[in-house]
Amino acid sequence: MMSYLQNSALIEMSISCSVVLMYCLQQLFRSTFPMILRIALIVILGNAFFWPLGFAMALPLAAYVRGVTGDLSIVTTLLLWSSVIGSAKPCPNGFKVFIVALALLFYPFALGLGMIDPYAWGYHSFILLLGVVCVAIVWGVAGWVRIVWIIALALMAWSVQWHESRNLWDYLFDPFLVFWALGSLIQAWRYKRREKAQSGYLFRAG
Repeated sequence: MMSYLQNSALIEMSISCSVVLMYCLQQLFRSTFPMILRIALIVILGNAFFWPLGFAMALPLAAYVRGVTGDLSIVTTLLLWSSVIGSAKPCPNGFKVFIVALALLFYPFALGLGMIDPYAWGYHSFILLLGVVCVAIVWGVAGWVRIVWIIALALMAWSVQWHESRNLWDYLFDPFLVFWALGSLIQAWRYKRREKAQSGYLFRAG
């Protein structure tokens, strides 16, 4: 059982690392690669991360990355994969605001501030499960169907204990998701501000 969990975690991390490298390559060349090329490179890079390469390293590269980052949540993993592999509707800024607001409420209490421990709710809490389902329904009604499927897969993974953790939060939420949401919001704000400044310069009298 442990070998199965470790192998599935390494496969996930290998794909995630290859997707991150794919994103960096696209940013470097300032272009979006064709789908076939993206998939081919992800397969090649994923294998490079998954299999031990020697060079005085007893473990695969993905194992060292996982040792530093831990397991990514299913939501983070699927959002990351779909951002490069697919061409779906981009993540709404409203969802990013929701993630940042949730982090501001979650982490202080989870780290010991006050008498409430929201992390403990992740162990078979029906209220938390109901809340997650309601969040998925709200975003589905709002038109972002992809997050509905992602949350559904995260709940399925939690129900079969896909990762070593038994806590639902670990399948839905992690610091990397928060950093990504916050960074994306800051980048969008800076872009909008620069666009507004350029628009004002172009239409300035004289």
